[in-house]
Amino acid sequence: MFSSTLSIMTTLKSPYGGEDGDQPFIDYHYRAGSEADNRKLRAAHDRHDPLIYFREVRPTFYAAFYPVFVVKDNPEDETFTIALDESFTFFGDPLKMTGDQRRYAEKLVRTRLHQPVFRARVMHAYRSTCAICELRHPDLLDAAHIIPDSLEGGFADVTNGLALCKIHHAAYDRNLLGITPNYEVRINQLLLDEVDGPMLRHGLQDMHGRFLSLPKRVVDRPSASALATRYEQFAA
Repeated sequence: MFSSTLSIMTTLKSPYGGEDGDQPFIDYHYRAGSEADNRKLRAAHDRHDPLIYFREVRPTFYAAFYPVFVVKDNPEDETFTIALDESFTFFGDPLKMTGDQRRYAEKLVRTRLHQPVFRARVMHAYRSTCAICELRHPDLLDAAHIIPDSLEGGFADVTNGLALCKIHHAAYDRNLLGITPNYEVRINQLLLDEVDGPMLRHGLQDMHGRFLSLPKRVVDRPSASALATRYEQFAA
């Protein structure tokens, strides 16, 4: 019998997990009424044992992250602090990181945890279909941020995301393609005037004036305010 736990899990309705922000660590709450589980998590902390973190990203669909580590036991608020990378153990007290250490930790959280979850949720909302051209090949699709995740407001939420094929994602990131707050696609005028080949004509020029194919659920549709902010950059 293992003396420390092997995995932790959070569901969409779980009271035990952390938040979707860019906090560098996850606060995992004590298991109510299961002191044995809590003891095994304390043992994982004491022995520095790696855990598997299963996180539900949509109903019955989980993303797995390995390894994660229990780096702090917080009996005062009945939580364990979970780190997503072994290098965090070199930072000492996670509440006393330097600015550089915290920025590194936040970047890792976005890359290792939130981006896979973000992609899974965006692909599900858009039924693995490009919102612009309706391409249905997941390997050729990206979960694109409307507001980049490196900027304030660039949260990893479906409403700040679009399922885009790689060419439309690249064009959107470079402001060669814009999307209005009412979901209309606009193409940069220089591209509209250019004469090249079928990829430019059918892949980009023909998209001018089209409207996005939106998620069925209204709560998953792109934020109009985020689109407006991003469209200002395109229009400029």
